[in-house]
Amino acid sequence: MLAGAGVAATGGLAACGGGSSSGGDSKVVTFGNNLSDQVPKDAITAAVKAFEKNSGGLSVTINTKQHEQYQEQINNYLQGKPDDVLAWFAGYRMRFFADQGLTGDLSDLWGKVGGGYSDALKQASTGTDGKQYFIPFTQYAWGMFYRKSVWQEKGYTAPKTLDELVALCTKMKTDGLIPIAFAQKQGWPGMGTFDQLNFRTNGYQFHVDLLAGKEDWQDKRVKDVFDTWKRLLPFHQENALGREWQEAAQSLQQKKSGMYLLGAFVGQQFPDNEKDDLDFFPFPEINPTHGTDTVEAPIDGYMLAKKPSNQDGALKLLEYLSSAEPQLAYLKADPTAVATNQKADQSGYSALQKKVADTIKNAKHITQFLDRDTDPGFASEAATNGLIAFIKDPNSVDSVLKGMADQAKNIFK
Repeated sequence: MLAGAGVAATGGLAACGGGSSSGGDSKVVTFGNNLSDQVPKDAITAAVKAFEKNSGGLSVTINTKQHEQYQEQINNYLQGKPDDVLAWFAGYRMRFFADQGLTGDLSDLWGKVGGGYSDALKQASTGTDGKQYFIPFTQYAWGMFYRKSVWQEKGYTAPKTLDELVALCTKMKTDGLIPIAFAQKQGWPGMGTFDQLNFRTNGYQFHVDLLAGKEDWQDKRVKDVFDTWKRLLPFHQENALGREWQEAAQSLQQKKSGMYLLGAFVGQQFPDNEKDDLDFFPFPEINPTHGTDTVEAPIDGYMLAKKPSNQDGALKLLEYLSSAEPQLAYLKADPTAVATNQKADQSGYSALQKKVADTIKNAKHITQFLDRDTDPGFASEAATNGLIAFIKDPNSVDSVLKGMADQAKNIFK
């Protein structure tokens, strides 16, 4: 369920799974899994096991790779012997590999299952050649998450503007809370903060164009984003570069932090009896021109290997994963996301899931996440290193942005 970190493989020959392990066995389908944290790993395992029961004798070999390693090795993985079906992300990241001919065409399958998906999800699953290469499975929203009980006790209300957010953070500090939980050891979480600040300040189109190499990272509009971040940094949890997102989420769960800008998977760090205490609000308005019309809502799902060892079995598994049943089965174990199939019964959703689903449904624009909306090399090198350098020294913005701009010019030639 994570956003995914630094995905370009720059060396090494490690493969994430082993598509060749089936040896062409028509009864075995290999499945590359990047959900390595225990909760989502158990959840996807349960969904795949349910497929086996009604598959006519097919069995699925699940090859799980640690989440960040999976992202880092995806390039070599796809060029080697990948699993028949493999986890990945919609949008730019899917198109990046489809354009290279490294994944299988799923257009015929979409002809069968497309009725279960919205036009937006089909668009996010379509390559630049107009063909589909991705099956959406689950989706989740990014926002400012908090514990309802803490906010009720303190009398906090969700801020609607940046100034209101600063005022709330100031009050939280006075109350002895860390206003905003924060972690950046894994490299990618801070990308979510940049995304919110950028599309709230400069709008959806500038944001996606910047990440696609069509705008200049040294543009004053980007500098404005980092100036706003500098204003908020004193309210962030200290020593973020030594902390993983799970630890920051635990500080929210332990009522040490007042809120946390993250994806809904933050709930994976809450025990079941506390999940109902989790709520969120969209990041507040910065520029009235753009308001809060954009929502970061990454789509997780699956691709087909270019040459699967068991193509028929792989297509059957992908067709199954596109249906409401396995998506809802997954959400029973990991209720921090929502199903992508429009026919999925939402009556069993928690109040948080219903709010996530409504937030996504009502958004004018949907982004995937910085490291899914840009070139893999730029994400893993320029963006990751640039944001770390900024967090280390917030006064280094000019040199940070020059470095990112120079790398963008080389990558997006």
